[in-house]
Amino acid sequence: MSSAVKWMVLVVAVLAALVVVELLRRLLRSRRVNGRFSLAGPIVERCTWPGFATAGLVAFETVYVPGMSGQFANAAVEQIAAVLLIISSAWLIIQAAYAVTDVVLERLHGVEGDANRRARRIRTQITLVRRVAAAVIILIALGAIMFTFPAVRALGAGLIASAGIVGVVAGIAAQSTLSNLIAGLQLVFSDAIRLDDVVVVDNEWGRIEELTLTYVVLRLWDERRLILPVSYFTSTPFENWTRHGSRVIGHVTFSVDWSVPVADLRAELYRALREHPLWDQKDWTLQVTGVLPNGLVELRALMSASDAPSVWDLKCDMREHMVDYVRRNHPEALPRFRVEDVPEPRRIVGVRGVRSAAGGHVGRAGSDGRDT
Repeated sequence: MSSAVKWMVLVVAVLAALVVVELLRRLLRSRRVNGRFSLAGPIVERCTWPGFATAGLVAFETVYVPGMSGQFANAAVEQIAAVLLIISSAWLIIQAAYAVTDVVLERLHGVEGDANRRARRIRTQITLVRRVAAAVIILIALGAIMFTFPAVRALGAGLIASAGIVGVVAGIAAQSTLSNLIAGLQLVFSDAIRLDDVVVVDNEWGRIEELTLTYVVLRLWDERRLILPVSYFTSTPFENWTRHGSRVIGHVTFSVDWSVPVADLRAELYRALREHPLWDQKDWTLQVTGVLPNGLVELRALMSASDAPSVWDLKCDMREHMVDYVRRNHPEALPRFRVEDVPEPRRIVGVRGVRSAAGGHVGRAGSDGRDT
């Protein structure tokens, strides 16, 4: 068989492989298959291009005959084809794994209520595990690519023999990175934090937006992003408001005059809470929590909501409502400072005259200081 015929057969084989992948893609996108299997859409979305690349390279490796490119170019063509096949295969495996996990993550994303905490834990673990798997596949692919070179293959025995020493040196050099990797696995599988958890770190309130092997992205309430190493959460105390549930109790304090009718304010708070959509219909109270030295009393209103953002909005609404209620209905209870007007003592301008022991008369001092 001539060289031209061999190349023609090779081209036909590669084109046939690409046509097969395209037919499979169209089949998965059809309504009959896509409507029945939820995995079809993510596979088409993620695996189309790596599938084309892998199928074409597999067909090339299968049909290619040594010597088709000439004596000098043959080794280079085989080397390049092998490297590209390893890369495309690793790409296809990673994308397929992501496609499968995307279906699970999409189902867990819509879980609400009591199952939300467990769903967020599984989402966090799946996200981290597939990143670890992708890193492992990439490392294996790099190792396979290196061993396609004869010079590296010859050094394989020496590298294996010195693996212990290299491992020690690499461990010392990458100590911080390894500690973050271990800390990331510890956080995820100990269920200390999960994606979308509400945490307070260094007096900053936010949600866990991204959790990787080396760092954690915290989305703050004002849309800033606080990026912290994973090891921070294993060595520094932090608050997790959604560790066992997202429900939060908030409080609002008021300083009012002693004349305030506490019972009326308590009844008005309960009425306002019952009409507010953010109150979860569970906890509430209004108590006198202190007597201040400036002549005021301190009231504290407690209220609960389903999560931290809801309780923040509920607190602001109730504070505004109660301030307006006291102002309109009990203006005498508004905070005020009392000042008592104490009269000044009477000034003594003189004393009546008395007789001295000698029988003389002592005069009374006049206003000008002279005796009279």
